[in-house]
Amino acid sequence: MNSREYIESGILELYVFGKLSEEEKLEVQQMAADNPAIRTEIAAIEQAVINLSHSVSPNISAETYDKIRAELLGDDPKVIAMKSKTNWSQYLGWAASVVILLGAAFMYLQMNDQMNGVINEEIEKSKSEFDKMQKTIVTLEDQNKATQTVLNIIRDKNNTVVTLGGQPVAPTAVAKVYWNKATQTVYIDAEGLPEAPQGMVYQVWALKLDPLTPTSIGLLEKATAATTKMYKVDNTTEAEAFGITLEPEGGSATPTMEQLYTLGKV
Repeated sequence: MNSREYIESGILELYVFGKLSEEEKLEVQQMAADNPAIRTEIAAIEQAVINLSHSVSPNISAETYDKIRAELLGDDPKVIAMKSKTNWSQYLGWAASVVILLGAAFMYLQMNDQMNGVINEEIEKSKSEFDKMQKTIVTLEDQNKATQTVLNIIRDKNNTVVTLGGQPVAPTAVAKVYWNKATQTVYIDAEGLPEAPQGMVYQVWALKLDPLTPTSIGLLEKATAATTKMYKVDNTTEAEAFGITLEPEGGSATPTMEQLYTLGKV
């Protein structure tokens, strides 16, 4: 049993009220000698009893006190005349004991409520931290899956890799196309493209060169590849080149050639 459990057990209140056996008293004294927290708690209980006693004790005037003293001492200050204890004093003693015990019980319940409040607060705090940890784990798992998907695309020997170089509107722009001719799947690595302006989106085109025939195979929207910049677009069966243009949000029916950012032959 640790010091907090020992304090909350109620044995210290019984110790202060003298309700323990000799063996139990020795145990409390030994615990108090070894643990400052228990010594402090005993002192607090004793002080509470003293304060409670003061609150229920009657106020005696100096004149009344002198009369009682004279009656008790008489003419000879060395001899104290003791009167037999009355039933009233017995009742008063029992009443005081009940008041003290009730006060101690009230203090104990107050301390117990405070401790329960602290425990509940710690439980809520731990739950919140656990929820955050779970969300972090889920995020890391999603990122790991996305990274693994990218690695699988890059390592797939069946993919034809087409590098799309920057055009006059964006000379430093670059992108890569991973095209599996067997499955017709197309992935776009857009890491080298600048961020699309507000209200605009990149659109991918599969091109036949003679005559020039562009076919839209998808938009590079942020929601579809927020972290890896690897986008899966529509499948294509035939393409002699790929190009990426910047178009109004939602895409265009035909490419805006003045906004051709990247282009590359298969």
